[in-house]
Amino acid sequence: MSCSPAMLALADARFPGGGHAHSGGVEEAVRRGLVTEAGDLGEFLFGRLRGAGCVAAVFAAAAAHAADAGVDDRYWRRLDSEIDARTPSPAQREASRAQGRGTARAGRAAWPSAALDALLAVSTRPHHPVVIGALMGGARAGTPREAAAVAAYLSVSGPASAAVRLLGLDPFAANAAVAALGPDLERITEYAASVAGHAPAALPAMGAPALDLLAQAHQRRHRDEVRLFAS
Repeated sequence: MSCSPAMLALADARFPGGGHAHSGGVEEAVRRGLVTEAGDLGEFLFGRLRGAGCVAAVFAAAAAHAADAGVDDRYWRRLDSEIDARTPSPAQREASRAQGRGTARAGRAAWPSAALDALLAVSTRPHHPVVIGALMGGARAGTPREAAAVAAYLSVSGPASAAVRLLGLDPFAANAAVAALGPDLERITEYAASVAGHAPAALPAMGAPALDLLAQAHQRRHRDEVRLFAS
């Protein structure tokens, strides 16, 4: 698979709104002692990829397909509501929309397109995977499969980077944990591309309840800390 400059930039967790901006639940997992070393990290990343990562890949592929096809505003509204329905945790929805907004702002300057404008007319804070797909498809910078690959990769590379910071893990071990997921990333990418043309309501809905609970716990703890310091 060839890699366009847009694909490489969007897959970089340091890109505005990229995976570096969100720990993907690993921070709370570390706090609870669920992830303490590289082996634990590998298991955590595998679970995240098969749940939230697969949903992200599916919706990025669908958005890229839609952008290339030139859909109307109604499609973008449906896609936005359907990914909301597949993200039951309010904390995860907020994180996705915050990342999406940052990526859209940077992407609008780098790869402007009618598709991205149409998406932003529907939502000023669209979900991150949908932005990735709209950017790549709208600017003819990548296929649905490539958009899915970016979204799936970011779902694990961001948390892996966060684990290095939080635990002081050997960066090589963390990178090895991501690399070990290569076959799973390929399978999920292919699967996402195969359903990219489905109607939004018919897109798959993989779940990861434990990650949703970790996200909510992390959000509550953060709010409690803010209130404590403010009082």
